[in-house]
Amino acid sequence: MEEILNLDIDENRYSRLELIPWWNQELLHNSTIMVVGAGAIGNELIKNLALLGIGKILIIDMDKIEQTNLTRSILYRMSDVGKYKAEAAAEKAVEINPDVRAIPLKANIVTDIGLGVFRKMDVVLGGLDNREARLSINQFCYKVNKPWIDGAIEVLNGFARVFVPPGPCYECTMTENDWNLINKRKSCALLTHEQILEGKTPTTPTSSSIIAGIQVQEMLKLLHNDRKLPTLAGKGYVFNGLTHDSFVVEYQRKDDCMSHDIYEDIKEMPWSARDISIRDVLNQAKKDLGDSAILEFDRDIVTIATCSCGHSKNIFNVVNKLSNKDIVCEKCGKTMRFETFHSIYGDENFLDKKLFDIGIPLFHIISSRSGLKYIHYELSNDKNEVLGGLFE
Repeated sequence: MEEILNLDIDENRYSRLELIPWWNQELLHNSTIMVVGAGAIGNELIKNLALLGIGKILIIDMDKIEQTNLTRSILYRMSDVGKYKAEAAAEKAVEINPDVRAIPLKANIVTDIGLGVFRKMDVVLGGLDNREARLSINQFCYKVNKPWIDGAIEVLNGFARVFVPPGPCYECTMTENDWNLINKRKSCALLTHEQILEGKTPTTPTSSSIIAGIQVQEMLKLLHNDRKLPTLAGKGYVFNGLTHDSFVVEYQRKDDCMSHDIYEDIKEMPWSARDISIRDVLNQAKKDLGDSAILEFDRDIVTIATCSCGHSKNIFNVVNKLSNKDIVCEKCGKTMRFETFHSIYGDENFLDKKLFDIGIPLFHIISSRSGLKYIHYELSNDKNEVLGGLFE
């Protein structure tokens, strides 16, 4: 008699995953994960998130796809060259699994993503080759008490590190050499910033698969935190692809680390960065904290640039977003000096400027202080514009 194959008609896309005793597919479907960087590591991260059925994926990258990406990025094809990485990766994620929603943001993570975005995430995954960007992600995540998982690769080697507030953070791991490289605007220990922008970082698809796999595996354990699974929180997994040695390092929390600032009192306000003025926010702060209240921005903002030749011009933008035309005097060609601020006391002559017009991103969080008491105001009216209705 011919044997009849018994097919379980109750099986679905996630049935084999749900055989894992601690697995909660509904939890994953309801989770929101940010992926910063849609290059070699980012492709592997996004692919894994889609396969797992993560419900909401936010992909942040400001670069376009080049042919060099095609040897290291599983999501991209020759027809994608010239497209923005974030948009192409989001399209491919939905092709892999229509159950997921993937929102692309073509933005600079250092300057363009508001803290409110980080506050809506469950976990942030980094696939970057840039120390400055890592430091910014670290500070943003710590402020809103969100875990993030850093991944890095070089040739056959790589590491994955898990940072969960209030434990050790990325800045706690930084050496004097790391700070020197940031100050020199270099992006990795071997290559200049210009070389990185030219796409010359030496990586392989094999090492990116390994490191991204560890990152997503750690994310799964963090999401299932009620299962009390062991994680790499405060630790790093180091992989040597030449010898296949691997080991785990444990980081120490530095009590004097400048990144350990957690926003305790966050008020969701019906404001948009496009519409609310500095004066409006300061008035709210004085109402909540008293007349001595001031505003404190988490970035330095340039007001005016002045040249030794006597020429000056208004800037009103964050320092990190200055371009060459802002720095060089159009009259004589010399480098200009800048006046900056990060606090508002109420006697400034530009209080009627909108927050967006001085470089504050949409859906950001603005801090106010009186003495040692803080209140932080989220620009909540920007949520749907930034996140594409993910949380409607």
